[in-house]
Amino acid sequence: MQEGCVCNVPTSTCCFSTAITITEQPVSVSVPVGYSFTLRCRAQGHTSLQYQWFCQYQSDYCLVPGATNQDLPIIAEQTQLYTCRVNDLHRNAVFSDWVKMALFAVPVEGGPILSCCLAGLPPRLWQGEPVIVLNPREQRVEVGQPLQLQCAAMGVPAPSYQWYRNGNLLEQQKRKKLWIAHTKVSDSGTYLCCASNSRGEHWTNAVDVHIGEQTHPTSLCCIPLSAGGEILPPAEHLQLFHLLFVSATGKIALLVGNNRYQHHPNLMAPMRDVFELRRLLEHLGFQVVSLLDLNKAEMAAAVSQFLQLLGKGVYAIFYYAGHGYEHLGRNYMVPVDAPQPYAPENCISVQRILQKMQQQQTALNIILLDTCRKWYNPGRALSQVQPLEPWGNTVYGYSTSEDAEAYELQDGEFSSGIFMKYLKKHILQEKKVTHMLEDVLEDIGRDPLVTGKQVMEIRHTLKEARALTDPVCPSGAAAELWGHGQELPSRAVTFPCGARVKLRFLRLFSNLMFVCAQPQPPLAHVTDPQLLLRQLAETDDVAIQRESCLDHVETLLASVYKREELDCVFQLCALQKIQTDVVLQLDLHYTQPGTKQRTCESLQTTLQKSLLRQFFSQRDNWQRAPAHTGSVCPQDVLGLGTDPKGSPGTDPKGSPGTDPKGSPGTDPKASLGTGSGRSLPSSSPSNFSSEPEENDESDLGELCLALNQTGLGQDRP
Repeated sequence: MQEGCVCNVPTSTCCFSTAITITEQPVSVSVPVGYSFTLRCRAQGHTSLQYQWFCQYQSDYCLVPGATNQDLPIIAEQTQLYTCRVNDLHRNAVFSDWVKMALFAVPVEGGPILSCCLAGLPPRLWQGEPVIVLNPREQRVEVGQPLQLQCAAMGVPAPSYQWYRNGNLLEQQKRKKLWIAHTKVSDSGTYLCCASNSRGEHWTNAVDVHIGEQTHPTSLCCIPLSAGGEILPPAEHLQLFHLLFVSATGKIALLVGNNRYQHHPNLMAPMRDVFELRRLLEHLGFQVVSLLDLNKAEMAAAVSQFLQLLGKGVYAIFYYAGHGYEHLGRNYMVPVDAPQPYAPENCISVQRILQKMQQQQTALNIILLDTCRKWYNPGRALSQVQPLEPWGNTVYGYSTSEDAEAYELQDGEFSSGIFMKYLKKHILQEKKVTHMLEDVLEDIGRDPLVTGKQVMEIRHTLKEARALTDPVCPSGAAAELWGHGQELPSRAVTFPCGARVKLRFLRLFSNLMFVCAQPQPPLAHVTDPQLLLRQLAETDDVAIQRESCLDHVETLLASVYKREELDCVFQLCALQKIQTDVVLQLDLHYTQPGTKQRTCESLQTTLQKSLLRQFFSQRDNWQRAPAHTGSVCPQDVLGLGTDPKGSPGTDPKGSPGTDPKGSPGTDPKASLGTGSGRSLPSSSPSNFSSEPEENDESDLGELCLALNQTGLGQDRP
């Protein structure tokens, strides 16, 4: 920014006329290098007013070119003084107070994360309250020698300082540097400083000062820069980063939606809810894997790979929509192959997953459960539990409260859970994640369709203001692998008649893909072309699954892609079950222009299984990878319940368009169906603390056997 130097600018507040009154003075600020903020000045006069900002650069007073508005946007680059001149049409003028923009610089040694953040990523949730970036340090001083203690805080406005010794206010010590020229023995004690402004206050650490002992000179804590800022010592670098620039080293999400059950009523909403949430999380910078209709072994394998990619500083989200239940404070997800009745040994423990997530030293763990929480088999013995580590980084978002059901909103072809209806409304907000979920809770509470039936519940131990919109400052490549490489490149094929067809591969979910065939112009040598795609060999279970969800998935496909792109499509679902390469046959039916006869030509194309089932092709990696800190073997992921089996139960899911009690929905266009998991009601309350618990259940043999039998990734190329 170029400034033109001018003369006769006053060095303090100066008024040439009482015809103009400053009603809002600019305020001094203390901010990091690269921080964007705005200085404000407001005035009243008898005529229209004009504004001009000035700054003091070194020993010159300089006009800021183009700064003729009430507000002066600034990107902090160097410590400077500013003032604003206000004049009216009668050449009356008044100057505002001089204010100081004080900067704190972090040297290169601050590391790549700090460099990334300070280079241009502004604080997301900082409102200007004081943030201590430099704490005083313990001192040992001889009697009669000077004592200097130093602290520093950022704030908008710039904080004021007040020092204390042994809890007593030191009337003369109101600067960030405490200075006693000639110390006495009585100056010994515990010192600390309070930094405060109009937005709050913050205290430094308490330090001890010893007077009267021989000691080596203590180095100063800050070194002045030529630009007038201050370099923070290395010990304060990460403190500045964690307190002010909240960010993630990566954002990873695993979304699972179970719709088509073998032994329980099918659901409608999980498919669309997972689809919608994936798109929103990708917009927030998350690497997302979204999976449909998994059996127990497949769910275990998915969670295992999810856990392996978590690491220090990562934001991790696990979302599940499907059948589920609660047993004595522990939540269980029901795989699509789980038999009747529900039993822990056939289901997946949510608390077990969360406990494993914490072991990866993540910065934020979010569990979102869109499932019922009806109490099930309350008479069974309570399994041993261990509390989660008190790291203050865990958020639970339950779509419903204890011993209650979650509902689907059904409207023709589209179905959505009540929870997802409002989550997608608020999830992009730039606010602390718990505050965002509170907005969701309030909206659900106001929905007349579920009044008295479904109330969201939030539990958390989140001690930092972390938001899903926080920036990402990568520290490694692991997070980039998650959710990437899922798109297959398009390919073109040419028939003997010369017609060219483009094949595109569209993934709506990580284990569900559409193959789309589009004729490419020109087609002058054929008329009335029609394309047909089919798979030459298909296993029965995959074929059944494809037919059962074809209509609903095609509806989602049509919401993303243009209709003309979808003239000829073939769905490949349950990609995790594919054990061999997939051979597709493309038939082209057309009329020959000369003979007017219908002709059919066929081509085959092979899709490698390693590309189709990328997400489930990692088992060899699990077995061959060397042990390292934070690694998780698939057999260690989930604990299976050892409680005795309870009595059989029924699923209270009602027919589409009705609530669990059978009464029709109140919305003329949309009605309620019991969705996302059901279980037996019970009158016995659960007994657990407000802190989420880990279900420390053992007997992993069955899970290991199931993983081996499925052969996940067994034929890795």
